[in-house]
Amino acid sequence: MTNVTLYSDGSSRGNPGPGGFGTVLHFTDSTGKLHVKELSQGYDTTTNNRMELMGVIAGLEALKRPCTIEVVTDSQYVANAFNKNWIAGWQKRGWKNAKKEPVKNKDLWLRLIEAKKPHQVTFTWVKGHAGHPENERCDELATKAADGRGRIKDVGFEA
Repeated sequence: MTNVTLYSDGSSRGNPGPGGFGTVLHFTDSTGKLHVKELSQGYDTTTNNRMELMGVIAGLEALKRPCTIEVVTDSQYVANAFNKNWIAGWQKRGWKNAKKEPVKNKDLWLRLIEAKKPHQVTFTWVKGHAGHPENERCDELATKAADGRGRIKDVGFEA
């Protein structure tokens, strides 16, 4: 299987407010050549956590065949959901969190779970705004998308 590194970040100007995600995909082919694909999209009204999720989803959905993927994110919300097995607990409790409240962003968690099914995925957390080149690039893509033209409606966002 192809090894892919998926870097992702989300941004929201206000929480909620205009937002965007930035994703950078890296993979090296059999000749040793690095391939890089960048993705981003802005949304009219959303939250930072929704954009953190959308960055990972967009990267996974862009892949055309099963891959081994390392997701690198500065979102503890995203990384811990898998690394600390929060997802399994939410599912077991009928999509309720430990406080027995509905899990926020369920629509995107379900979409992320579906998008990762064909792949072998691990999650690595990195500190944001700490000079990690790919994380900084994702942040640049996300903020540009949040501030730019061509934003779309986040159909799952509920105020």
